[in-house]
Amino acid sequence: MMHPIDESVRVATRRQLLKRSAQGVGGIALASLLEGAEGGLPALPHFAPKAKRVIWLHMVGSPPQMDLFDWKPKMQEYFDKDLPESIRNGQRLTTMTSGQARFPIAPTVFKFAQHGRSGAWISDILPWTTKMADDITIIKSMHTEAINHEPAITFIQTGSMIAGKPCTGSWAAYGLGSMNKDLPSFVVLNANHTHPKANVQAISAKLWSAGFLSAQYAGVALRSGGDPVLYINNPDGVDGKTRRRMLDSLGELNQMTYDKLGDAETKARIEQYEMAFRMQTSVPDLTNLSKEPESTYKLYGEAAKKPGTFANQALMARRLAERGVRFIQLYMRGWDVHNDVPEILPAQCKDVDQALYGLVQDLKSRGMLDETVVIWGGEFGRTIYSQGKLTKDMYGRDHHPRCFSLWAAGGGFKPGVVWGETDDFSYNIVRDPVHVRDFQATLMHNLGIDHRRFTYKYQGLDQRLTGVEEAHVVKGIIRS
Repeated sequence: MMHPIDESVRVATRRQLLKRSAQGVGGIALASLLEGAEGGLPALPHFAPKAKRVIWLHMVGSPPQMDLFDWKPKMQEYFDKDLPESIRNGQRLTTMTSGQARFPIAPTVFKFAQHGRSGAWISDILPWTTKMADDITIIKSMHTEAINHEPAITFIQTGSMIAGKPCTGSWAAYGLGSMNKDLPSFVVLNANHTHPKANVQAISAKLWSAGFLSAQYAGVALRSGGDPVLYINNPDGVDGKTRRRMLDSLGELNQMTYDKLGDAETKARIEQYEMAFRMQTSVPDLTNLSKEPESTYKLYGEAAKKPGTFANQALMARRLAERGVRFIQLYMRGWDVHNDVPEILPAQCKDVDQALYGLVQDLKSRGMLDETVVIWGGEFGRTIYSQGKLTKDMYGRDHHPRCFSLWAAGGGFKPGVVWGETDDFSYNIVRDPVHVRDFQATLMHNLGIDHRRFTYKYQGLDQRLTGVEEAHVVKGIIRS
């Protein structure tokens, strides 16, 4: 028997399609409010999951791997020498550096030391991260095809460089359902950066869109200022009882429409309004940090008291996780270091470093880390050669898709592991490559999902997060 949502998509009329496509920002925000207390597909999980939830910390713009986790001491001998053509090997470049007469090597100015049982090399501008080297899995051999931000972020978030596909959080919400009837299954947070010179890339709600899935699986963005979620509070002059009567009447009208047309989106709309009503109570409780002990701020840093900071949003991610939110996506911009790396990168790291340590240790102390995947990284890597002027203490770095570093903790990932290796130039992978699709497949595996069998029929195709090309679970980084 066909799933009712599949049936709805199959018989959808042109008018319904246009109506869905024409929804504005307000409609998307309201339509995103619900994923029921149960839900999920009856066939999932495919096998015993290692994780129940995900906190994905995406550093928009992409941190330079050779300045943080991929130490290349030999590059000190290559300062201001041209990148050998045998290393670049005809790779296409962005228009930001393709016109340069030279590609001079820019060794990192930061010091590195080994940490943890694995002896992971980590930069000294991440002092708190070095303390949890035995808690994280560092992957130094990530790679992608995308060379510009928009397609690269879309690719790592949705499995496609073309916008319109569901993001990872939406797939998780659709497949596994909700663990809290009073909060959405998929929540999005945005953190501010502090350095005024940091280059900021634009992001939009399409990154947390449900794509061709029902709108109820889209991410709900929580704001750090004003009302945390738009459109859920009662208008002036409307009290709770009046709102309840209005929702009951509206629910009856929508039920009549559903009984007549059998449109799954109408059914979802009824429940979305109900979720919005319940969120009037659950969201204020969630965002009220007044009961957090002083030890919390000692752990995350004093910045956690300031709304919108990365530390504050990392703390909010923990509060969402402990309340049963399935997927938490936290974005922080400012990592697009085309210039002034020695000045800007330490500021970016200071914004996140202690809070990252605090989040992982907080989850661990609460017994939640084993069931929570925490991911930190960007959408691609950066070049070993300098973009623009190069001096001993100043350089910039362009985009680089062939290799980048990412770390994961908890939720089935092996702690204290360094996976993969790049060449002396941090330019090409020489051991254990991990494609973006491979990482997505591994994440799904840890959630108890076989990515090959987790599909959704749309436009005559069995769509899936990892697409139609080869994707493999990286078993070497999964805890047995």
